[in-house]
Amino acid sequence: MGTDEPSHNAARDHRRQWRDCLYVYPVVARRSRGLSIGVNLNPNKQCTFGCLYCQINRGVRRDLTGLDLRRLRSELRYALLEATEGALWDEDRFAGVPDALRRVNDIAFSGDGEPTCVDEFDKAVRAAVDAKTEFGREDIKIVVITNASRLDAPQVRRALPTLDRHNGEIWAKLDAGTEAFFERVNRPYPRITLRHVLENIRGVARERPVVIQTLLFRLEGTEPPEREIDAYAARLREILDGGGRIKLVQLHTIARAPASPAASALPDDRLDAIAARVRAAVPEVPVEVFYGAEVPPQQRGR
Repeated sequence: MGTDEPSHNAARDHRRQWRDCLYVYPVVARRSRGLSIGVNLNPNKQCTFGCLYCQINRGVRRDLTGLDLRRLRSELRYALLEATEGALWDEDRFAGVPDALRRVNDIAFSGDGEPTCVDEFDKAVRAAVDAKTEFGREDIKIVVITNASRLDAPQVRRALPTLDRHNGEIWAKLDAGTEAFFERVNRPYPRITLRHVLENIRGVARERPVVIQTLLFRLEGTEPPEREIDAYAARLREILDGGGRIKLVQLHTIARAPASPAASALPDDRLDAIAARVRAAVPEVPVEVFYGAEVPPQQRGR
């Protein structure tokens, strides 16, 4: 079975521009089941992957260098204030959100690229901790949504103890089971291999449980090969057998229009069938399914 998802438009509106903010953008997230304060450390669209399914148009970039930590801190406090005092819910895009979802669930590092590429990543995590502490909200998660290519970088290693102390989680991308499929789907920069990604995930997961995020889709109308699904499940087993802990596997498909026309969403029944195979391969790990959704026109080509 799939996961129940909010049906209101706000859950499908993931624009990364909110008011005059550069880095911060609140969204009602399907996987958070509440309000997520998104943090976009890559408004210049810097990333180590060029995934076929990505909705970011990397042909259009912003000329930005460095991270303005003072501005990031200010924007985090601003978003938390607007959400907790209620002004946020008066905006048109949030007005229809049910009361049950009008809560700040997490501060999520995601955005237009790979957040761990930023040299000041650990300082940005500290800024998120300080913001939620100021509001007395230690319950708010800090989620790092990452392609796992830089989990071995110094700025990430410095940030991990802070995340561990302050309700932090690593949500690591794993979309493939073989090197060939990884290169075809994720299109990593040179010298980044699936083996490197797996070693990074396993290394981090040995110290704390991680969430695995996997996006499955049709490529030029063709579904992922059966042998690739088996290889993917074997990689999950490899992480576990190597001492890693997986808290949850999230299987999802395209929910917002991708930059490449070659990528399209998998049907619900196919996602369910793949989930069943993954559950059989790693029965000790919960598996959630998130189906595709119709994409609002204002998000196309962003």
